[in-house]
Amino acid sequence: MSALALVSAVVYAVLGLVKLATFRATTFDLVIVDQAVRNYAHFRPPYIPVRGMFSDRGMDYVQLADHFSPIYALLSPFYWIHDGPETLVVAQAVLFAAAMPFLWRYTRRVLGVAPAYLVSVAYALSWPVAQAVAFDVHEVMFVPLLTAIMIERYHAGRTLPAFLAMLGLLLVKEDMGLMVAGVGLCLIVMGDRWRGVLCVMFGLGGLLLARGLVISVFGGDATDYWAYGHLGDDLPGAILGIVHDPLAALLLPFSEEAKVDTLLLLAWPTLMLCLLSPLSLIALPHVLERMLSDRSLWWQADFQYSAFTVIILFCAGVDGLARLLRRLKRSDEHDHASLKLAWSAAACVVALTLVPKFSLDQLYHPAFYKEPKAAAAAEAASKVPSGVTVEAVNSLGPALTSRTTVLLWTAKSHGAPWVVADTSRWEFPFGSPDEQLATVGELEADGYTKVFEHDGYVVLRRD
Repeated sequence: MSALALVSAVVYAVLGLVKLATFRATTFDLVIVDQAVRNYAHFRPPYIPVRGMFSDRGMDYVQLADHFSPIYALLSPFYWIHDGPETLVVAQAVLFAAAMPFLWRYTRRVLGVAPAYLVSVAYALSWPVAQAVAFDVHEVMFVPLLTAIMIERYHAGRTLPAFLAMLGLLLVKEDMGLMVAGVGLCLIVMGDRWRGVLCVMFGLGGLLLARGLVISVFGGDATDYWAYGHLGDDLPGAILGIVHDPLAALLLPFSEEAKVDTLLLLAWPTLMLCLLSPLSLIALPHVLERMLSDRSLWWQADFQYSAFTVIILFCAGVDGLARLLRRLKRSDEHDHASLKLAWSAAACVVALTLVPKFSLDQLYHPAFYKEPKAAAAAEAASKVPSGVTVEAVNSLGPALTSRTTVLLWTAKSHGAPWVVADTSRWEFPFGSPDEQLATVGELEADGYTKVFEHDGYVVLRRD
């Protein structure tokens, strides 16, 4: 099992490091996390000037005002070894792989040794993990490990480490209180009622505390990520909106094709058996948070969002199969063993069939390891001296963040002494290369001097 986890960590790290080396990582969000962790490593508040200036909240904007993710501080000692975003990429790869031994132990206890290996391989190849490791780094890196520990230790009768892992979720992101509340719902259904009620209260309390108080205390705005305006202007308003028209709210998670596709993709790796387990209730609040929102990015199977619940659903699939076999009341233990092996093998096959549709597919295509503009990008980055503040195009910020203060280059100038643009392609937040060209012209008119131009990259210095 250790060898499988190690191989998985290496594969995930290669995917992320190649994207970083070929200038396909992004300032939003890799530089945001890098700036926070670097400041933690130097015993400073986790300032994220790139996010602060983008939102017009200043250079001293802290990460805890954007998302309540103090768990990032755990990564800071690794910056004493290597101070750069590569450290984050490797740490994320290791954390995703570290969930596998706990998933293996849980599955072995419920289904047996061979199914445990097959389910672990299915997780390693799963599309939610592939999408997460392929898109920079995010707080989600901690969630599979914490949820795996939580479920496996509770099942083993070790409630203290299980509940400590659950409490750790509250340090990952402000909305993880919903997942803790989901744990409570699961425990109530499983008969552990008093612990379940406590978890629901603790989860909802943690959510309200983080969003309603802590984020505001650190200078953030609790409405920044409010994505439910169609239900109400705030949480009480949204609850009233749901109560006023419960049927519409019930149908909302199925109102778009992308939502239905994602919901099916979440359940399909377990051949839908996750739906037979109360463990799925742990994932339910987070899934509803996505599907009830008005932000289409949250609904889709892209990016990192589905990795929050991937371990939960695999464990639910294992438990769902065990519950199904108990209901069948078959007396032949050999038949049970055959069905367990067949299901776990099918889950592994499903994961393999989905690989070509998601990000792990890139690893066996030679083109992935080449970027035609990489040499020009590296040369452009080399023109920026160390120790300065630079407004950099989204794809070039990660190459500069370890030695400069990176801000995201936008149409609104922040007056940084250095600017790096890429006028050859669309780059967030610009709408087109033409807009970037126009902005470059405006900066030159305002006194910036062009010191480098090649293959679309432009480096400007303010005189």
